[in-house]
Amino acid sequence: MPLIFDPGLYQTNKSDIFLVRPRRNLPTAFKLYTGSAWMILSRAFVEYCIWGWDNLPRTLLMYYTNFVSSPEGYFQTVICNVPEFVPTVVNHDMHYISWDIPPKQHPRTLSLNDTEKMIASDAAFARKFKQNLPVLDLIDKELLGRENGSFTPGGWCAGNPPCSEVGNPTRLKPGPGAQRLQSLLGKLVLPDNFWKNQCK
Repeated sequence: MPLIFDPGLYQTNKSDIFLVRPRRNLPTAFKLYTGSAWMILSRAFVEYCIWGWDNLPRTLLMYYTNFVSSPEGYFQTVICNVPEFVPTVVNHDMHYISWDIPPKQHPRTLSLNDTEKMIASDAAFARKFKQNLPVLDLIDKELLGRENGSFTPGGWCAGNPPCSEVGNPTRLKPGPGAQRLQSLLGKLVLPDNFWKNQCK
């Protein structure tokens, strides 16, 4: 595959590899941001990205076309350059990830030994897993209430046996997972210095 390089993002001297492309300066119309490729986006923000009433999302889409990993910068750059969305930014990807010491390029594969720390983190997601590990069965059974390859039951479940019929699809019945997520969000947004660290 061809290597696509945007010299505007790297303040290094020219090397023989990149002589075919001229250097260009960083943009001045917007500030670049990076972050995790894992994110949760609000409906209002996604609508802004689609409709883009000030054309910023489309401009940045063209700018990020030649990036090697645009999901690690596109949405972060859009949201942090629109003042009305900056107060909605929470700098956390909601994942439990365990790294080797010293860290390697990829996180450790999680196992049953990581279960307690994973649950105690209050994170909504975790990575990374290999297929068919016992820890995945434990998550399905103990945390999601999901057995034998079935789907995760929700507040809409009705009938006997449970979930054999669809009841009220708008009925929410928060469980322990929702309480853990609420705890994590409280830890993230309640500190006094939270707003000072948005888009920094």
